[in-house]
Amino acid sequence: MSIQFHVRAGGSLHGELRVPGDKSISHRSIMLGALADGVTDVSGFLEGEDALATMRAFRAMGVQIEGPDQGRVRIQGVGLRGLRAPSTTLDCGNSGTTMRLLTGLLAGQGFAVTLDGDSSLRKRPMERVAKPLRAMGARIETAEQGRPPVRILPANGALQAIHYDLPVASAQVKSAVLLAGLFADGITSTTEPEPTRDHSERMLQAFGVQVTRDGATASVQGGQPLKATAIQVPGDISSAAFFLVAGSIAPGSELLLRDVGMNPTRVGVVEILKLMGANIAIENSRLAGGEPIANLRVRAAPLHGIEVPEHLVPLAIDEFPVLFVAAANAVGRTVVTGAAELRVKESDRIQVMADGLHVLGIDATPTPDGMVIEGGKPYHGGTVHSHGDHRIAMSFAVAALRASGDVLIHDCDNVATSFPDFVALAAGAGLGIVAR
Repeated sequence: MSIQFHVRAGGSLHGELRVPGDKSISHRSIMLGALADGVTDVSGFLEGEDALATMRAFRAMGVQIEGPDQGRVRIQGVGLRGLRAPSTTLDCGNSGTTMRLLTGLLAGQGFAVTLDGDSSLRKRPMERVAKPLRAMGARIETAEQGRPPVRILPANGALQAIHYDLPVASAQVKSAVLLAGLFADGITSTTEPEPTRDHSERMLQAFGVQVTRDGATASVQGGQPLKATAIQVPGDISSAAFFLVAGSIAPGSELLLRDVGMNPTRVGVVEILKLMGANIAIENSRLAGGEPIANLRVRAAPLHGIEVPEHLVPLAIDEFPVLFVAAANAVGRTVVTGAAELRVKESDRIQVMADGLHVLGIDATPTPDGMVIEGGKPYHGGTVHSHGDHRIAMSFAVAALRASGDVLIHDCDNVATSFPDFVALAAGAGLGIVAR
């Protein structure tokens, strides 16, 4: 039987928290550490199912990895071309990042491999990655409607460098092309229509790879070796987002979130909440392993509805489920546009969030690329379905803080993919949550 969250209505949150390590950076630390020459030590690694799926995939390709042990991982790199063909299909679990970035990384490896995942991942589009990689000479097959499993066959000769204009802003597609570019002849470059997270470019540089960035274009010369390094993974701002919203909407709350990643391509959630009137202070800003981090102090504040600027949407794409909860508690109308990408995440996050908000009595109208929410009105409890989407489940747990009745959330197993200690951390701060 699947896990359910039972969340008591009302309450306020207090205390100091450290959210789990950044999932995006945890994935990339394993991938690049495996391709490096030498030993890479990682601290703050996220021990969630998604990042562990990446770790298992590289172990299956002959990489020796110690840990994780309290966030510490040691990777014995095998070099750019030292991976071995796995004996079985690589199981990416629920992780789209694992599958899409591996597709790029393995496109030029010279052996055949199949990538598969769970029922949710099998619904997600993979042609957006396969198309540019085929233009480089990769041989990639996808299943019906361009979905997993993904079959990667040895290319006929070396991959060829390309320039790729991304039709939609996607860090995963950009990263897949740049990773394939490490195995290509020439300079591979991507240009994105809107800024997306740049963890791949930053971490490649930390491993000694020269990455050229010119505005919206990132370029990498093929054949550059990676040199092992130490990686400190900051707290994941996507996980911090649940507590930023919770601390904002629950009267009397004050939380200090320590060591949160503040990469400029990821802070859209903070900027959007501030536009809504949130009281969020950024303290002790500093750099760790090339990534900016800071402590975030959030205090309860009255929120108001806004039209979310479209340039901020790609910088907060993963945080919109909980931002919809913030909008439900903001006086007036909140309009989100330019977020069609939400329809092809772990679930159709626009429709699933709208359905759940309706159950609680919140006026939410889904649109093809976003949502319109009339917020600031009382709403009640109820039973909602997360459809196996970890961010949906945690968002409705936060919504209970302002509900007049308890909220029961079905199908919460996948919270372990990104935030395995969510229930314990939230309960410790004052949320009346129990997992059953």
